[in-house]
Amino acid sequence: MKMTPAVLVAGTLVVLFTIIGIVLILPVVTELDTPSDTARRRSAAEERGRLIYIREGCQYCHSQYVRREDWGPMAQRLAQAGDYVFDKPQLFGSERNGPDLSQEGGQHPGDWHEAHFANPRLTRPESIMPPFDFLADRELFDLVAYVQSTGGTDADARVARQQRWHAEAVRAWRDGPDANVAWLHANVPAGWRTAPNPYPADDASLARGARIYQSFCLGCHGPVGDGQGPAGPFLRPPPLNFTTLRRAGASGGVLYYQIMNGVTGTAMPYFKHELESEKIWDVSNYLLVYFLGGKEAGTDGQAIDAAFEGPSVPTWEPREPMPGAAPAAGVAR
Repeated sequence: MKMTPAVLVAGTLVVLFTIIGIVLILPVVTELDTPSDTARRRSAAEERGRLIYIREGCQYCHSQYVRREDWGPMAQRLAQAGDYVFDKPQLFGSERNGPDLSQEGGQHPGDWHEAHFANPRLTRPESIMPPFDFLADRELFDLVAYVQSTGGTDADARVARQQRWHAEAVRAWRDGPDANVAWLHANVPAGWRTAPNPYPADDASLARGARIYQSFCLGCHGPVGDGQGPAGPFLRPPPLNFTTLRRAGASGGVLYYQIMNGVTGTAMPYFKHELESEKIWDVSNYLLVYFLGGKEAGTDGQAIDAAFEGPSVPTWEPREPMPGAAPAAGVAR
């Protein structure tokens, strides 16, 4: 066969129509109309929020489907065709510069999302996401409603759980700092309340803890741990002022448990999918030394020796005073 103009045109048309058939016609012909067990229709506010999500190009950085090879915070459920029956068009997304949002609904409370959309650095100090503080209040409300709907009925259950615990968290906060701390500690399993930190608070641990605090915690809890971070005005109850723990104390286990699992109903998220165990222990050391005055409660349990230990140093002795405080005895200025 000679490559004549007619053959070239005919071959091009065959390839073109094959692509059109596969990409455009076949999906329509084989379109699934059976919802999955979690799919549901969205409310009017959620639909308006979805249009804002599309308008602002959020799908360019965030996917909304979980593949078999994915493993991350939102990978509890593999994507199913029936999950997207009510979405026209589907917002699968092709880039994963940000986290997958297919199961984001209820992972955080609504006020966390409001702070995050206003300026992502408020809740995630190292985020590369642009701020959306130009959105009107109604648009912000609708966008949060849409994000909280991703995940369908599974997300609805998570949102309901957030709301139930939010009411208790606000009540405890309004009862005052001591009552708030008592409520927080009462909701930590007993075994964790007396578990000491198995890693010594040496220079290396404190340095790692400081870095982790700056990367994940500073936006809400503030640079000196007083709960006055830039995200604070958006959040109710406000972030915990760590210095309120000084009277009651807090074991390394309490801090570890709450950093790992978060505090449902508040803006405190879980970090078990992002921080390895030792990093959580390190930031716990940092909090105990610099914000709690080195006071650890409930250390009567037997600590498990770590497989690797740095040089032995006195535990809970700050290397430098807290801002505005006199230096500890024996610590040079």
